[in-house]
Amino acid sequence: MEDRELQWEDTIEKDAPEFVLLPEGDYNFTVESFERARHAGSEKLPPCNKAVLRLRVEAPEGTAYINHNLFLHTKTEGILSAFFACIGQKKKGESLRMNWKTVPGSIGKAKVGIHKYVNDSGEERRYNDVKRFYPREEGPAYKEGEF
Repeated sequence: MEDRELQWEDTIEKDAPEFVLLPEGDYNFTVESFERARHAGSEKLPPCNKAVLRLRVEAPEGTAYINHNLFLHTKTEGILSAFFACIGQKKKGESLRMNWKTVPGSIGKAKVGIHKYVNDSGEERRYNDVKRFYPREEGPAYKEGEF
């Protein structure tokens, strides 16, 4: 069935997807989408644009989705470079004009960790986050034909 807008009185049947928490490790990912947003500012970083990435990881445990923010600021330029090198757009030592139109559908490899926090109800929660993007040429377990 084709995707479409739902009406207020429509019938729904799909269940919510299962949440998958991956063990820490190195994983291939696909960029499902990204959204342009604005960082309001914090102690570490002034207000700036940000890209909110939605990464899909297919693993034996199931399909996991990881949201990752890329802040468009000179303080985080190295992280932006690491991401674009990871998806094969940037070469080490070369400059790159970021081409966001080509980001959805891009593939790469990242070190994934587990972030723990306590919610407002006092419960400990966990979710996956990206610790590091591996450059396409250097990433661990990059093998011919893997992508």
